[in-house]
Amino acid sequence: MLRVVIFDFDGVIVDSEMMHFEAFNRALQPYEVQISKEQYFKEYLGLTDRDLLKTLVEEGTLAINEPQIDEIARKKTDIFEETARIAPIIDGVSEFLELLEQNDITSAICSGALSAEIEMILNNANLRRFFKVIVSAEQVVKGKPAPDGFLVTLEKLNEKSSESIKANQCVVVEDSHWGLEAAKAAVMHTVAVTNSYGTEELSLAEIVVDSLSELKMEDLQTLCD
Repeated sequence: MLRVVIFDFDGVIVDSEMMHFEAFNRALQPYEVQISKEQYFKEYLGLTDRDLLKTLVEEGTLAINEPQIDEIARKKTDIFEETARIAPIIDGVSEFLELLEQNDITSAICSGALSAEIEMILNNANLRRFFKVIVSAEQVVKGKPAPDGFLVTLEKLNEKSSESIKANQCVVVEDSHWGLEAAKAAVMHTVAVTNSYGTEELSLAEIVVDSLSELKMEDLQTLCD
């Protein structure tokens, strides 16, 4: 039985992936490091800000020490927040959230984005009320593709629920293979939207759609039966 739909944020709810990409490059400019768009989408998109920067260090691309990782991450956040106030909500999201609410299905967010970014965008779009739980990068030690974020989300949902919710009663909506791997590892069902990647790169998902407007309640219920 379907109980919960857990959404990724960037690339699923809000069209902000290019904003993150551009913010990273602006923050990295003083260090004479730039990420290509192809690199970002192929290798880094599903990572948290700190994990992306740590990966650049481990690869030898970025020669900095540990404290500088936090410094660059803060700078990237400041740059992103300058533009994210006008980040567009992806078509079909608002209507899909209303459909879930009408059918008494709980909505939650599990994202590698920062809490302040998520809250700001949701509040500006008048969508915050739809989400019972929001788990952001600060609340998870290991980001996607590790399942930790989804497991924390389920734990927090159960703290607010009178009846225990099981992992296989949750459907996760993702836009990248990192998120799909994490959801699979958490033993949750998966839907992918082709907002960031093509169908062939989202083959881990049980259902792949071009827009959330294509999904019907029967589709989601069937996954959890």
